[in-house]
Amino acid sequence: MRNFRNFKLPLLMAMSAIALPGVASALVYCSEGSPAGFDPALYTTSTVFDAAAETLFNRLVQFRKGSTEIQPGLATSWDVSADGKVYTFHLRDNVAFQSTAYFTPGRTFEAADVVFTFQRMLDKTLPFNQAFPVDFPYFDSMGMRNDIESVRRIDARTVAFTLRQRSAPFLQNLAMSFASIQSKEYADQLLARGAAAELDTKPVGTGPYQLVSYEKDRAITYRAFPAYWNRAAIKTDQLVFRIEADADKRLDAIRAGGCDVSAFLRPKDVDALAAAPGLKVISQVGSNLGYVAYNVESKPLDNVLFRKALDAALDKDAIVQEVYGGKAQVADNGLPTNQWGYVKPAAQAAGIGRAKALLAKSGVKPGATVVLWELPVQRAYNPNPAAMARRIKNDWEKIGIKTEIRTFEWDEYNRRATLGEQQAMLIGWTGDNGDPDNWLGTLFSCDGVGGNNDTRWCNRRYTELISKAKATTQKSERLALYAQAQAILMREQPFSPVAQSVIYQSVKNNVRGFVVSPFGLNSFHGVSIDE
Repeated sequence: MRNFRNFKLPLLMAMSAIALPGVASALVYCSEGSPAGFDPALYTTSTVFDAAAETLFNRLVQFRKGSTEIQPGLATSWDVSADGKVYTFHLRDNVAFQSTAYFTPGRTFEAADVVFTFQRMLDKTLPFNQAFPVDFPYFDSMGMRNDIESVRRIDARTVAFTLRQRSAPFLQNLAMSFASIQSKEYADQLLARGAAAELDTKPVGTGPYQLVSYEKDRAITYRAFPAYWNRAAIKTDQLVFRIEADADKRLDAIRAGGCDVSAFLRPKDVDALAAAPGLKVISQVGSNLGYVAYNVESKPLDNVLFRKALDAALDKDAIVQEVYGGKAQVADNGLPTNQWGYVKPAAQAAGIGRAKALLAKSGVKPGATVVLWELPVQRAYNPNPAAMARRIKNDWEKIGIKTEIRTFEWDEYNRRATLGEQQAMLIGWTGDNGDPDNWLGTLFSCDGVGGNNDTRWCNRRYTELISKAKATTQKSERLALYAQAQAILMREQPFSPVAQSVIYQSVKNNVRGFVVSPFGLNSFHGVSIDE
């Protein structure tokens, strides 16, 4: 997951917090960055998903906390037709939308809200999309525009999705953050007064918390939503995201007791924090990959032998030690090893000698220059981008390839990548739904070009295999198709997998109910603090 769009967000007028019976006063989460917006459909980064999807919104189905297992959300149950193409969802009664300083709902949640949420992503000619033209990177990159034929309101409590063909990960996809349900009533009001863009800056959802105020690069304040349908899940009457992009300053805040829960820790800080009084460090092997994406539309990176030379030159073991503090494993494919469907590729010779031989075969002369973009933010899949960029530059220059390192502010980094301005770039991914398609389809298929596919590699045979795998529910068939696809991916080398990391987070000893998410998200449903 990562980010594609940015809006300047105003500081909202603060509302007084409402204390709820039997609920602790406040929980402070120290975040690594500011969300670019609050409409989950427009983004692909955990920074937005934590701040919006996990706090302000719900989805039809949701992942059980700490798991990849699906459970009811705004839908209490669902039926699937015999041919696997029609999903009928039965919706929860008496679900309230948040009442805010800028919107007072006139009704509760119903099927029309589901239809609007998905029709907005399906139909670019929708009046709301004409007033607020945006991209939907996840929806498009995952091929869901091609998967979904229609979304119909059967009655107020029933909605049906008709698919063009079977889609094995369809329910998992609907549990992802981008599928958060919006209020049609609120959207209609915004459209009528020419303020459609405020859907992203002044959010209204059905989630456990509602927005009080947001000051970019400083803090987000939420209060518990008193009318939340699952009231037992709210254990604090106030939630604060303390935003600190600088990892050293964030570390100081953790040590000083200013963070009940932290964002992802740097590997070098783990041991010291684990020994600090009043704190514990929790961890989990991440469903993530840090990698180098090669823009195959940019010369000389359109040359597969040159890409293979760059990959062979990388000392990935040294990168794991230097960048991840040894708390990671070398990656070797387009899936992490803990994702079902992963196939270990055939061993490939690496090292400077092998890299020089491949470079000679490629026809690219020593002295050629590659511009490498340095990731501007710390992520679990890359805890020290500056160190990784320096290490890669050193490795590539050993085979005579000059390397120029550049970086941009995070939103600009992604905007330029979407336009294809990069040559080579540091990037990564954390899985979103436990399905191989979320990796192999989203990151490397033809549908992902211009979205999450930063390599801009489009191999029709590969995409055909991925599409076939998604369209069957037989796991054995899917495994065989994914194995073929991974072989093509590694043969063509549009990227260099580097590492799969362990996720570490610090939590105060008096925090109860917080778990590390397999998707790299931070959810505070059911999280409490002992006073």
